[in-house]
Amino acid sequence: MSLISKGLRNYTVLSSLTRDVCSKFLNRRMIATGTANTNAKSPKSTLKLSILGVGLGALVGTGYSIHQLNKPRGHILNEQTTIPMLNEIEIPKITPSKKIRTVGDQSGLKLTLYQYQTCPFCCKVRAFLDYYGISYDVIEVDPVLRQAIKWSPYKKVPILLAKVNEGYQPLNDSSMIISALSSYLQDSDKELHEVVKYYPYITFMGEGGVVKSEIMNRYFLMLDQRENSSRTVDEIKEERQWRKWTDSVLVHMLSPNVYRTREEALQAFSWFSDVGEWEQHFPAWERYLMIYVGAFAMWMIGKRLKKRHNLKDDVRQSLYDECNYFAKAVRLKGTPFMGGNEPNLADLAVYGVLNSIEGCYAFKDLLNNSNIKTWYYSMKDVVQNHRGSAFA
Repeated sequence: MSLISKGLRNYTVLSSLTRDVCSKFLNRRMIATGTANTNAKSPKSTLKLSILGVGLGALVGTGYSIHQLNKPRGHILNEQTTIPMLNEIEIPKITPSKKIRTVGDQSGLKLTLYQYQTCPFCCKVRAFLDYYGISYDVIEVDPVLRQAIKWSPYKKVPILLAKVNEGYQPLNDSSMIISALSSYLQDSDKELHEVVKYYPYITFMGEGGVVKSEIMNRYFLMLDQRENSSRTVDEIKEERQWRKWTDSVLVHMLSPNVYRTREEALQAFSWFSDVGEWEQHFPAWERYLMIYVGAFAMWMIGKRLKKRHNLKDDVRQSLYDECNYFAKAVRLKGTPFMGGNEPNLADLAVYGVLNSIEGCYAFKDLLNNSNIKTWYYSMKDVVQNHRGSAFA
């Protein structure tokens, strides 16, 4: 409830209380002076009491509302905090599930990606790393128990851990990871842990008293003017807008489509198991738990997400519409990619999200019923061949 609403409520209550107090006070006065009428109140007295009560109630209620509006509200927003660095003791020794090595990697980065193989946000980060030819280790996280990230206060994936001189620098949130790494690669004057400070956390009180955190500047590249000189302001703004669209619109098309039926949900999790090599990384009981419990849970959640994000009754059509919206924007540019002749961060974001469902029935339907196919396979080619390594 807003403070203004509370003020109106206080005004009503205080008006009533004031009227009652005034009534009692005047009645006592009338009795004391011998002027009380034991049979009934006169209309004039009642009117005077009402006017007096309303007036005093308005005065007190308004004053109380102003007092409430001017009270400090420190619980709404706290100070900015950055992701702290960790020392080696704080990071458990876990054998990587994979070691991705790219010949000719000149980034100098030593990275470990904690991920779910088919998480769309993890796929975004991998698309960025693969395109730019950056080597990294992978630790596959159990999506049910998540034991591999117990060391982290941040309980979502992806988490990217970078080895730096002073220890380890965690990077959280896929868009922040991509923005920070892109800024670092383009500005050799800054160390990675210095770049991370440009993306602080803000903790605030959300609706219903729920404490929430938000990473500031997650879609912004922190570059000097000279590094940005190759692109126009409109190009930078457009890239940022499409990255936001990927996270706020496109990604919400996936779950209701991938888990549309129980059969599709089970097929999706079976594919997740194959492509994520769960059989190699988890005991049999844990793998079956992930497949069957995960499939049933996501089938149920998918139905709720359909309503929450206002998808059409035929959820496939919503997926087709959004992908056609992006494909049309690329086509109007007259270039292979949103970034022109080479992909930009918007292309990589959209590709990563769609790549996460490549083995699902929904993806096959998407290629057959939308205009995204040509762009998608062009992106797949440049990502797999690390074509961005020339620009890193």
